[in-house]
Amino acid sequence: MIEQVFREERGRLLAALVHRYGDLDLAEEVCSEAVEAALRTWPRDGVPAKPGAWLLTTARRKALDRLRRDKAYAQRLALIAAEGERHEPAPELADGLPDERLRLFFTCAHPALAPEDRTALTLRCLAGMETPEVARAFLVPTATMAQRIVRAKKKIRQARIPFRVPGPDELPARLPGVLQVVYLVFTAGYADDRVDLAEEAVRLGRILHRLLPAREVAGLLGLMLLTRARNGTVPLEEQDRTRWDASAIAEGTTLAETSLTGGPPGPYGVQAAIAALHAEAPSVAETDWAQIVALYDVLYRLSPGPVVALNRAAALALRDGPEAGLAALPADAELRTYPLLPATRADLLERLGRTAEAIASYEEALRLAGSDAERDRLRNRLDRIGQNTKLGE
Repeated sequence: MIEQVFREERGRLLAALVHRYGDLDLAEEVCSEAVEAALRTWPRDGVPAKPGAWLLTTARRKALDRLRRDKAYAQRLALIAAEGERHEPAPELADGLPDERLRLFFTCAHPALAPEDRTALTLRCLAGMETPEVARAFLVPTATMAQRIVRAKKKIRQARIPFRVPGPDELPARLPGVLQVVYLVFTAGYADDRVDLAEEAVRLGRILHRLLPAREVAGLLGLMLLTRARNGTVPLEEQDRTRWDASAIAEGTTLAETSLTGGPPGPYGVQAAIAALHAEAPSVAETDWAQIVALYDVLYRLSPGPVVALNRAAALALRDGPEAGLAALPADAELRTYPLLPATRADLLERLGRTAEAIASYEEALRLAGSDAERDRLRNRLDRIGQNTKLGE
């Protein structure tokens, strides 16, 4: 219960503190101290009726203690706070904790930061992910990710990047970075069966869609809803489609259609269209794989990369057969730690009857898997191959 509260409240708490004090390092420090105080107090006294408000009050007291000890620091923060007062404050929610997260998303996605630093910092600060989790989402070592996060925070401090939502004239240029952040939060949660993280991304997607109902925002929200409508990360061929969320599919399909009208499609709109085709098909065999491969071709032109190539190869295998899919698998070094590459290869090898090679690839994927849910699925595949091999002897 307490851990769940921290997961739900940390992002809002941190954003509220950054808005109040204009300093990310200070906000993170007092946020952590407030959580530590809660860990000491709540098991004894119980979780308060308004945990967010309790954490915010405690963190503010910790911040005031620090500012009293450092008057020069306090004067600098006073200037920052005066600047922040010219912007409209976020509405306070029923639990007494204002929701300032959208401001923090745009701060972390500021163009002055390197692209990889933007998303890393946002996942760390807004989604409450630990540095190793963020590193896994980026397919890089933990030490590398820690350096990126420190570098991003230093840049925000030195460049005095403002903590605010950009004006209407700035939003179109700033939005792609924020969309990338939201989608990475969603994929990290979805891949690890972390419902809270995926739900957080959808909620943030809805906020963005209300703020700027642009086609690509609709595409991203539609993509997340259509993906979430399925039964977790179970392979498509093993899913019970009668259990899919029909209302989420209807909403997501409408958003996908919106994202593809009125001009050239964007990457999220194309991905939403692919997800809609999966959602409307009664089975894997009856899916329009020809159209899905064509959409992946469009997506690769818009947003080339090894993960898109991998997904296209999997679709190609279902259109033209496993040999075609196997030949199309990317050999990009960027995927050397990405478990879906050997897992996809293993599946294609298994379908071709190349059992020994399939087992080796499944074992490689198992070594690279980053979550218990992922490891369980791969072990089940290995067990199935073992049982089929015994039956065939």
